Amino acid sequence: MSTPTLVSSGSPATLASGPEAEPAAPRRHAHKFGGSSLADASRIRQAAALVAADGGDARVVVVSAMQGVTDALVSLAARTRAGGDWQAAWSALRDQHRAAAAALAGTPTSALHDSIDAQFDALRQDLASGVAGAAQLDARIWGVGELCSSWLMHAALGGDAAGWRRLDAREVLIVHQGEMGVGVDWDDSRARLHAWRARQPGARVVITGFVASDRDGAATTLGRNGSDYSAAIFASLFEVDELTIWTDVDGVLSADPRLVPEAVCLPSMSYAEACELAYFGAKVLHPQTLAPVQARGILLRIRNTRNPQAAGTRISTVADPHDVPVKGLSLVDGLAVLELVGNGMVGVPGTAERLFAALHRAGVSVTMISQGSSEHSICCVVRADEVDRGREAIIAAFHDAMADARTQAVQVTRDICVLAAVGDGMVGAPGVAARLLGGLAQARVNVRAIAQGASERNISVAVAGADATRALRAAHAAFWLSPQTISIGVIGPGQVGRALLAQLAATAPRLRERANLDLRLRAVCDSRRMHLSDACIAPERALEALAGADVVAAELDAFAAHVRAEHLPHALIVDCSASDAVAARYAEWLAAGIHVVTPNKHAGSGDWLRYAAIRDAQRHGGRFLYEATVGAGLPVILTLRSLLDTGDVLHQVDGMFSGTLAWLFNSYDGSRPFSQLVLEARALGYTEPDPRDDLSGLDVSRKLVILAREAGRMLSLADVEVENLVPEQLRGIDRDAFLARVAEMDAPMQARLDAARAQGLSLRHLARLDADGRATVGVVALPSSHACCHTRLTDNLVQFRSDRYAENPLVIQGPGAGPEVTAAGVFGDMLTIAQSLGAKTAAAGTADTLS
Repeated sequence: MSTPTLVSSGSPATLASGPEAEPAAPRRHAHKFGGSSLADASRIRQAAALVAADGGDARVVVVSAMQGVTDALVSLAARTRAGGDWQAAWSALRDQHRAAAAALAGTPTSALHDSIDAQFDALRQDLASGVAGAAQLDARIWGVGELCSSWLMHAALGGDAAGWRRLDAREVLIVHQGEMGVGVDWDDSRARLHAWRARQPGARVVITGFVASDRDGAATTLGRNGSDYSAAIFASLFEVDELTIWTDVDGVLSADPRLVPEAVCLPSMSYAEACELAYFGAKVLHPQTLAPVQARGILLRIRNTRNPQAAGTRISTVADPHDVPVKGLSLVDGLAVLELVGNGMVGVPGTAERLFAALHRAGVSVTMISQGSSEHSICCVVRADEVDRGREAIIAAFHDAMADARTQAVQVTRDICVLAAVGDGMVGAPGVAARLLGGLAQARVNVRAIAQGASERNISVAVAGADATRALRAAHAAFWLSPQTISIGVIGPGQVGRALLAQLAATAPRLRERANLDLRLRAVCDSRRMHLSDACIAPERALEALAGADVVAAELDAFAAHVRAEHLPHALIVDCSASDAVAARYAEWLAAGIHVVTPNKHAGSGDWLRYAAIRDAQRHGGRFLYEATVGAGLPVILTLRSLLDTGDVLHQVDGMFSGTLAWLFNSYDGSRPFSQLVLEARALGYTEPDPRDDLSGLDVSRKLVILAREAGRMLSLADVEVENLVPEQLRGIDRDAFLARVAEMDAPMQARLDAARAQGLSLRHLARLDADGRATVGVVALPSSHACCHTRLTDNLVQFRSDRYAENPLVIQGPGAGPEVTAAGVFGDMLTIAQSLGAKTAAAGTADTLS
C-alpha cells in the first residue's frame, strides 16, 4: 500500500507551474468528535457544521457517545449484575436520545427516531437477560452510546441524501487483546473495509468509535476513551491525509490547567513528544491514538468545538522550532516506589531481569525505573494499588538472596507522583536536567528518583504527592512556559509599605508581560489584622482590603502558612514594619523556604545569636535580602559584598547614614542657632515626631552594625561608641518639654563649630568602622577634601577605603531615606530573588522606563 504524500495545511495545492501542471487532489480529512462535542442536538449540529466547513475532502467522521452516556451504560450493566432496578435509568437514556433525534429530524416520529428506538429495544433485551457481566454482553451494552451517536450525526450531516453512510465499526474492525493492550488485525480489517466500500462507492461515512469485534465476531471495545484510537485506526484504513480530533479544549496544553492555570496551548508537537505526554497522562490524547497516524505520517490536529477559531495543536513528524527545550509537562499521581536494596547485587547479572519478571508474573505495571551505577539498589515506580502485590512478588523472587543477606530489604514509599518533562528540544541540549532540578530545588521539592531515556526527550522524576502541584508549577515556570510565580505577603503597610504597594501596582503588569514574572500579592498584615486571599490581591486595593470586613486578627504563623501555599512554587514575605517581634520570626520562615526581604533593621543589628540563626537558616533555601536597611535605594550592601567577594580587603567605612543629621550639619554654619535648625527640620518632616530619636544616633548605629556584620565583623550595638547629641538633662523629659528647652543644645554645639573652623574643618555626623573593628558614631571635624563635605542637603553617603580604593575611596551617594526610595530598594531585592529563582532579567520588564 502506498503512503500518501504529506504537505502542510495551508500550503499550495501544487508546486508545479505552467500549463501542464495539474492541481493536486484535495486533502482527505477525517474528523472525530468526543462526547462533550456531542452533548445535545445543538452541539451535534455544530459538529456537523464544522465538517461541512472543512476546506478539504471530509471523508470520515468518527463519533463518541453523547457526554456521560458511557458512564451511565456501565452503571446500568453493574446494576443489572447486582439485581437492581435499571428501568428508570434505561428510560432516561432513551428519552435523552429521543429528544436529540426529534430536535435534529424536526419531528418526534421519523426514521431516525425508529433507529434510536431499535438500539434501545436491543439494549433492554440485553439488560432483561440478567446476565450482564459476560464480556461480550458488557461490550454490547457499553457501546450503545456510540451506535446512537452515529445515527444522530448521520442525520445532522444530511444522511444518505447528502452522500453520507453510517458504519458500525464492529462490521469491519477486528481486534485482539494482548499484553500490550488492544491490537488491530490490520489485514483482516482492511479486507472487510474494502468489501464494505465496494458496496458504498464514493460514500462519505459516519463511524462508531470505541466499539469493535474480536476474531470470533463477538462485540468488544477498545477500552475507555478508546474512540480517539478508533479515529486513528480508521484514518489509517481510509488513507486520509489529516485527522482532526475535536474536544473541549483548545489543543494540547503545556500542563494540566487545573494545576497550572497559566498553561499554554502548544501550536505544534512531534509524534514523539505527543507520545511521551500521552503516556504520562495528557488527558486530551489517548496513548494508543498516535501509533496508527504516526505509521502513515497522517497529520493530527487537536481542536476545540467551542472555539473553532483557535488553530489548536498540530502533531506531525517534526514540530515547529521552539525557543525552550521543554514543550510540556505532565504529572501522574497514585503511584508508589518499590526499592530492592542489597550489597550482594553489585555486579551480579540478571538481578534486574529477576525483579521485573517477578513483577510481570504478579501483573504489576512499571511506570518508571531508576538504578544508580553502584548497583547497590534498584527502584521502580508502580501504581499505588499494586505496590503491596509487587512487594510480595519481589520478596518471593529474592527469598534465597534475603536468607543469606545478599539483599537486605524491599522498601516501599507511598504517595508518589511522577513529573515528566517532554520536548524534542531537550535532545543534545546541555543544562536541561539542571534547569529542571534547579527549579524543583528552589521550590523545596525533594526528588526521590530520576530517569531519562537515551532519546533525551523525557526526564521523569518521582516526588512526594504533597509536593506534586508545587513541583509542576515550579518546573513549568523554570522552562518559561508560564510566569515565574511568587506568593507574596506584605507586613507593615505604613509609609514604606504603601509606597511599595503603589510600585507593585504600577510595575507588576509590565513584569508579567515582559519578564514572565508573576509577583502575586496574597496577604497583607498590620499590627492588628490581616487579609488573606487564595487568589490575588490587587496591590492598589490592598489597603482597602485590610480595612474591609474580610479580615482576621493578625497572627504571624497563619500569615506565613498562607503565603507558603503548597500549590505555589515560591513564597516571599516583605516586612516593612519596624517590629522586633516580626524580625524574630525570620529564621523560622527562612528555614521553611520562605524568602524574606525587609528594610527593618532589627534583624541585621539585633541580638547576635538571632542574626547568626537567620544567616544559618538560609541553607534551607530561603534567601534574606535587606539592602534597604542601610541606604534605602542605594546599593550599599551590594557594593560591599561585591568588593569582599572579589577578594578586596576593607580598611575603613565612613558613612553619613541619616538624611536628618546630614541636613542639620550641611545647614549648620553658625548663622542660626543649632536648635532653630532642629525645629525647622521637624517642621519640614525630616525628623521623627520626637527629634531625639534622630539625635540619639541609634538608627545610624544600627546601620553601621549591619555593614560591619556584612564585612565579617562580630559586632553588636553595645560595641558601637555612640555620641548622643541630646544633652543629658534633656533625655529623660517628655517631648514637649524637650522642644521647649532645645536651645540648651546651642552653646555646646557652637563651641564645637568654632573649634573646627579654627582648624579649617567642617562638622559632620559620621559613622565609622576602622580596620581594627572599632565602630564609632558621632560628630567629627572633617577636612574639606572629605567626600562628606560635598553632599546635597539630605544625601546619604558611604565611603569605602580598601586595597583597591586606597588613595581614591569608593563613594556611594544619593537619597538614603524617604518612602519612595526605600520601597524601591525593597522592590529591587524582590526582583533579585525572582531572578535567582529563574525569572528572566528585570531589564526585560523595565526597559521602557529608560525612554
